Amino acid sequence: MKERKETGLYKGEIALYSVGIDAGSVATKGVLFDGEIVHTVTLPTGWSPKTASENVLNALLKDTGVKREEVKKIIGTGYGRISMDFLDKAVTEITCHGKGAHFLNNKIRTILDIGGQDSKVISLDERGNVCDFLMNDKCAAGTGRFLQVMTNLLGEEIEKIDTLAQDASPESITSMCTVFAESEVISLLANGASKESVAAGIIESIANRATSLLSKINISNEVAFTGGVAKSQVLKRAIEEKIKKPIYIADDTQIVGALGAAVIGFNRIKK
Repeated sequence: MKERKETGLYKGEIALYSVGIDAGSVATKGVLFDGEIVHTVTLPTGWSPKTASENVLNALLKDTGVKREEVKKIIGTGYGRISMDFLDKAVTEITCHGKGAHFLNNKIRTILDIGGQDSKVISLDERGNVCDFLMNDKCAAGTGRFLQVMTNLLGEEIEKIDTLAQDASPESITSMCTVFAESEVISLLANGASKESVAAGIIESIANRATSLLSKINISNEVAFTGGVAKSQVLKRAIEEKIKKPIYIADDTQIVGALGAAVIGFNRIKK
């Protein structure tokens, strides 16, 4: 968290803030914003996106000492946005990811986002507005849920996937369906394949799906990779090799949608 500072939006001693909240299927993320990122919070969504969103808002205020009346706009996004009855506005995650990525790096024109239950690619203009997008929300293949199921089969934590896959030759996992891919992994392990080679195969499988989705949209300038799955450096490098372009990764890949929501709210304050 940063210290408060004087800005053009201060009125006397009161600072004006916006909050963006992204209620995803796995995690709910929040950003407190005053023209810059002041503080971020990420909590498990659990069974109630509304409760998780309220908890994120409360944590942002408690952690920073900011008063509720100082927050002039709260913008919600993500699949749980319809449950947030305290919002000033709900905005689609496509728009919010665009604004968030553009704020972090205004050279970004293409975004690959892989979340817990879906994946999407987004094309932006020079102002961070969405020009085009494609979304895969019909199948969990290649998503965070897919990665979780596969690493569970290996008896490992999802955070260790990079360590396992780092220097291994990947086994071939060809099924596009999570259920069938699960059967493939079980068969590979039963036939003596190492955990390391299977982990590398899982990463390669996700990279292939991501590249296929990216190929359906015009890739220009810099590419950003967002979402929880983007934490995998091995996956990032695999996709870079396939698309022949460097990929930009934020310090926290999960908060980009919430950041975009906060940026949208702050722009409304300025108006």
